[in-house]
Order: sequence, then structure tokens, then C-alpha cells
Amino acid sequence: MSPQQKALFLPKKQGNFELGSRSIPSPGAGQVLVKIQSAALNPVDYKIKYTGMIVTDYPTVLGTDITGIVEEVGEGVDNFRKGDRVLAHGKFANDFTAFQQYTLTAASFTAKIPPGESFDSAATVPVGLDTALVGLYGNHFGAGLTPPWTKSTSGHESNKPIVILGGSSSVGSYAIQLARLSGFYPVITTASPSNEDLVRDYGASHFFDRNLSGKQLQAAINKITDSPIRIVYDAISLPETQPVGWELLANNGTLVLTLPALVKEDEGKGRKVIEAFGNPHAPKNEELCSSSWAVVEKWLSEGTIRPNKYQVLPNGLEGIIGGLERMRLGQVSGTKLVAHPQETQ
Repeated sequence: MSPQQKALFLPKKQGNFELGSRSIPSPGAGQVLVKIQSAALNPVDYKIKYTGMIVTDYPTVLGTDITGIVEEVGEGVDNFRKGDRVLAHGKFANDFTAFQQYTLTAASFTAKIPPGESFDSAATVPVGLDTALVGLYGNHFGAGLTPPWTKSTSGHESNKPIVILGGSSSVGSYAIQLARLSGFYPVITTASPSNEDLVRDYGASHFFDRNLSGKQLQAAINKITDSPIRIVYDAISLPETQPVGWELLANNGTLVLTLPALVKEDEGKGRKVIEAFGNPHAPKNEELCSSSWAVVEKWLSEGTIRPNKYQVLPNGLEGIIGGLERMRLGQVSGTKLVAHPQETQ
């Protein structure tokens, strides 16, 4: 019998989470077996539970933000070895998810954690960073900008303005940091007033209250820059934020969303709306994300990319259940929730 591990299951569509056990998988070619130390929670995890989206096979194990210790490497993996501390972006297949004690990861979307970074902080990186990154630089699921790591000099978007709605969210925080890396200026963001210092720390040059109307925000931005806003990244993408982003956007600009579009593209002005699909395992994202994951360790080591603030949940895998409910009820702001699967009783 294969060695067993504890896992948090969603036993059926729109069911209730249950703690159970499953076999520890073995890595195939290009894969790494990781003993999970920290797993971060994402909004998609509770949305799957309540709507039944994405997942078709049950029982299922959720979670895609992974950090841990390399236990074993598969054939052809020569950049990791047993004992390495790593972070990785999982996928929704039970052998590759985060809400369990061991998981497989794709070596291409795994990176070493530098010595100064904890498992908890690094767990806040994969999904948020990849979603921000694909939304800005992806040719299929993004605005198609030139990635700043592809040439020796960054600053491809030097002195062009960008607006990021929801800068204190996980995706928003990484979008701010990448925008800064690409040379955008001013980097304008919205958030709750209580998160102003946080978004400025991430690199926003200008902050506005998220409760401003579209017209109020437009007027405020006009006082900062008279350059056209060609990129708006709406990291919230709710019915109330999408029209605001659309109003701000100049002719031939791109509105990047994290949820399905509610605004309609207008051919006369040439404005586009794109839903960022930050899954690195998607064939159209593989090349972009393989090249970005190759520099994640360097970015974290140098402080080029800073992880999110986080809060650790109690009770191992069982703590995830209450954490997801808090997220669904809007009780989490400017912070990622992180669980420790190895502490499961």
C-alpha cells in the first residue's frame, strides 16, 4: 500500500469540506514531490465550493499556492534536489494541489526560496504574481506588454501612466510591483484608506480611495497626468469596478480583468477588455511563465518582488475551512491567509 497523507477534500460539487487521507504521489519526468509547509488561500477556492466552477472530478483537493521541502525529483529535473526549500504554482488536479501534506509540482513553475524568506511569505507569491504577470505581459490572456526580464534593460513603459484598481489585493500588489519594474509612471492605485501605506510600500506613486466614483477618480487622475491611460488593471473586477476602469481607459487602451468581462468592447475607440488567466500550465502561458519562474528566486532575493502580508490559520488543513468562509464574507483585506498542512491533527 502506498504511503498515506492527510488532505482536505471537497467530496462532491457544492458539498462541504472533509478531512481525509490519500496516497502520496510519485514524481514523473519534469516533476518534483514537495512536502508542503505552507499553503495560501485564494478566492477561487471558495468560489469552486459555492458555484462548482472549474472542477469536474470529485472528490477534489483544492489550493494552488504551495511552499515546502523537496522530497524527491523526477527524471530530467536537475535544478532541484532533496531538502531544497521551494515555492510552486499548483493546478487543479489532485496530485498537484496545495490543501494536503504532499504534492507534485511542475519543475518549470517551481523556484527555490531564498534564505531570507519564510515558507509563509513565499506561499503568497505564485497565484497572485502569475495572474498579475500574465495580465500585463501575456499575448493571449493579457495586454501583451514587453516583459521587463526579457532584456538587460527594463523600463519598456517608461513614463507612461497605469491605473491598478484594488492595489491592496494579492493580484493588485503584484501588478503594482511589476508596473514599477516595467517603468510605468505614475503608478496610480485604489484601495481602502487603511491600506494606503501598504500600496505605497509596494510601489504605487499615487493612491486614491476605492470609494470614489468613476468621475471623481477621473478628475483626480487628470490633475496628476495628462497622458492617456492605455492600461487599466482591475484586480477586483466586480460589477461596480469594471465600469470605472472602462471610463478611465483611453482610445486603443486595454482593460485587464481577473473575472469575466461585464463591459463591452467598442470597436470605434479600439479599446480592448481581456480576462487575465494566470494559470502557467495553460499551453498559451507556458513559455511566458517558464521564463518568469526562472527569475522568481532572484526577484525575491533582491527584494524586486515582495510577498504579501499574511496571517497563519490555526489547526492545519482544518483551518482552511473557516479561512475560506472569512474570505467569502469579505472579512480579509490586504492580507493572504496561509495554512500549515503538517500541523493537521
